[in-house]
Amino acid sequence: MKVLMLNGSAKPQGNTYRALYEVGEQLKKEGIDYEIFQIGAAPLRDCIGCGQCTEKGCVFDDDKVNEFVAKAKEADGLVFGTPVYYAHPSGRVQSFLDRVFYSSGRAFAFKPGASVAVARRGGTSASFDVMNKYFGISQMPVAGSTYWNLVHGRVPGEAELDAEGMQTMRNLAKNLAWMLKCFEAGKAAGVALPDTERGNQTNFIR
Repeated sequence: MKVLMLNGSAKPQGNTYRALYEVGEQLKKEGIDYEIFQIGAAPLRDCIGCGQCTEKGCVFDDDKVNEFVAKAKEADGLVFGTPVYYAHPSGRVQSFLDRVFYSSGRAFAFKPGASVAVARRGGTSASFDVMNKYFGISQMPVAGSTYWNLVHGRVPGEAELDAEGMQTMRNLAKNLAWMLKCFEAGKAAGVALPDTERGNQTNFIR
């Protein structure tokens, strides 16, 4: 089994990366592989609702969105990490995930997910809440921890000094690994996925 993690920071090895790394190393101890996907600092467009999505994902293929989609389809679980700048997730990670889920959201169904927010001080809870919205609309079970998945640190390296934050990351990994193993056991036992009902979509404008 493998977990794909998204580093939503432009910094390749800042505090967001360090938080995800803590999750990943604990996953390895649980016998589960992981990859940290770097969103990078290159220009990134937001979703414009054009409706031109393809089987590969977003119609615009000049960035890493479709590369991430391809990896996510093969992954068993996902973790999204974001830095916090103005009390909300980074604009980069929101634009990225908007396009990922708008174009390919059904590919994520029934895969466990978790989000991680990293900040100097405030805005972590609000960012955590925003990130979790992607899971709720995509039939993704959400992995929790012994505290909300938050880590504090300003300059790279400070996240390691947040002892409770690092503990929360390790416990998150243990819980995510447990979920993945339970789902795998369910598949082996022949437990079918839910029969999803579709077709009704209410428009509140009459």
